[in-house]
Amino acid sequence: MKSFQKIIAVRLAPKDDLRQALENIMREKNLLAAAIVSAVGSLACAELRMGSGEVKNLDGPFEIVSLSGTLGKGGMHVHLAVADGHGSTYGGHLLNGCEVSTTVEIVIHNLSDSYIFERVVDPLTGFKELVVRAIEPSIVV
Repeated sequence: MKSFQKIIAVRLAPKDDLRQALENIMREKNLLAAAIVSAVGSLACAELRMGSGEVKNLDGPFEIVSLSGTLGKGGMHVHLAVADGHGSTYGGHLLNGCEVSTTVEIVIHNLSDSYIFERVVDPLTGFKELVVRAIEPSIVV
């Protein structure tokens, strides 16, 4: 029987790119479906896409106050919220260019034994939206 890692916990190092690290984890762990459970740490800078489509390049340092989203076969949809030293918070879609300052600790729940997360263009939104496909459980004899 193939080994399956249900929980993935990683620590990113200074200068790592947060989005690129998540993409590497997706590829290395062959994630078909997963959700970010927890993330804490700091960023030297952040690159976020707002709901309006505007891209903001922010200079830190920042503390991560939220990182949530889905990872899967069809890609990722991840939102990031960061706070500066005064507590002002910025949030949006995670883009490349979010550089780790001291550390980022991430815990991911791997759901690939039960689901496949795909992304298909939705004619109503014009965006690639999540399609969840259940995997039929194998019968063990």
